[in-house]
Amino acid sequence: MTEDGYSGTLKIPAISLTVKLYQGTDSTALTKGAGHFSSTSIWNGNVAFAAHNRGVANHFGKIYTLSIGDKITYTTKLGTRTYEVYSVSKISVDDVSVLNDSADSILTLVTCVRNEPDYRWCVQAW
Repeated sequence: MTEDGYSGTLKIPAISLTVKLYQGTDSTALTKGAGHFSSTSIWNGNVAFAAHNRGVANHFGKIYTLSIGDKITYTTKLGTRTYEVYSVSKISVDDVSVLNDSADSILTLVTCVRNEPDYRWCVQAW
């Protein structure tokens, strides 16, 4: 972790996004950048992050526009991995299965769906 508390960065060139990553998904973390779901891995398996999609901290506002094959780069002190998007979907707010552990290295991004509080956008990449 760096001096200002972030643990890494995500870069998504297709939507011109570079965002710092913080531990936890509370309002403090999400105000600064994307928040790591602490129930998921930080490197191997399913690594999952949440971020806001509007307002000042609008980091994941365009993730629903990603396409299959778009690249996402994840960098931490452990190294750098590049993932390729394989799924962009709208899921129920109650569907936490996207946070389940995986034997594969998967990156999962979650954000709200504007004006649809019962749903979340979910992007997964490997």
